[in-house]
Amino acid sequence: MIIAYKAFDKDLSCTSRGNRFQYRLGVWNEEEAANCAYNGFHCAENPLDCLSYYSDWSNAVYYMVLADGDIDEDAYGSRISATRLKLVKQLNLAEFIAHSLRYICEHPMRSNNARVVDNEGEAQNGFVVVRGKNPVAKGKTGDVLGFVKEAAGSREVLEIGLFVVDGKEILPDTWYLADGSITERKAA
Repeated sequence: MIIAYKAFDKDLSCTSRGNRFQYRLGVWNEEEAANCAYNGFHCAENPLDCLSYYSDWSNAVYYMVLADGDIDEDAYGSRISATRLKLVKQLNLAEFIAHSLRYICEHPMRSNNARVVDNEGEAQNGFVVVRGKNPVAKGKTGDVLGFVKEAAGSREVLEIGLFVVDGKEILPDTWYLADGSITERKAA
């Protein structure tokens, strides 16, 4: 059994290869075969990989899921396919980014998802995840800022940070460091 992540249309359905499947909460959804290229229930070990299929946060829902049964993996990000899938918990954006940061910490040597930006970034589509030696980020009110600070000379993760731009403690259009402090400059 694997903990993974999956995005859905708001009615908890997905379309794959022209076939629409309606997922149900609280039960094991089951298929006969799992092959990442053709069938099974697709999900991802890295939450950010879900955004390759459902990129607009406002038009989808995102869940932590359990993948079980016959499980197939391929080389496309952290995508997997399983014959059994159970929806565990719907994630809000801050939770989704927190799970994404955890994945990066657990797999620091893996390639970054395309949505992870190097060194400095501004939130797009409600969030930004920045990774580097001294990462900085900013956003608008309501955006989520995720930080992964690395050790000098390696990809070892020293610190992570997660902040919601609330307009009180974390201000809009202001550059922040991974520890939540304001910086006057962008990263070099």
